[in-house]
Amino acid sequence: MPRKKLIVVGDRVLVKPEEGEERSKVGLYLPPTAMDSQAVQGGKIVATGPGLPMPDPSEMSDEPWRTGPREHRFVPMQARVGDYALFFRKAAVEITFEGESYLVIPQGAILALMRGDEPDETDEF
Repeated sequence: MPRKKLIVVGDRVLVKPEEGEERSKVGLYLPPTAMDSQAVQGGKIVATGPGLPMPDPSEMSDEPWRTGPREHRFVPMQARVGDYALFFRKAAVEITFEGESYLVIPQGAILALMRGDEPDETDEF
């Protein structure tokens, strides 16, 4: 029997949550106020959706009879697999897949991303 595959859609990310510790495994300090209220949580991103779908330019044409092949385009995601995400806990939806617990989070609920040591052209400090 083939293995099931979990596909993340839209601008959502799948996170393996880090259980509440004062200091995250990547070295971020979460103050007691954030931990007590569970307002903020962290975890490793294990999958991302393709991003927000963009409208097909042909749909906005004044000539609706001119239909060509439909082109699927997406606004790219800033979050990547392997990133550590700090996010608003209230926006997360908890799921269990093949015995493992995960959180599905919209990209807009992510406060910060921590990425590995490789240089990148994005705005990082």
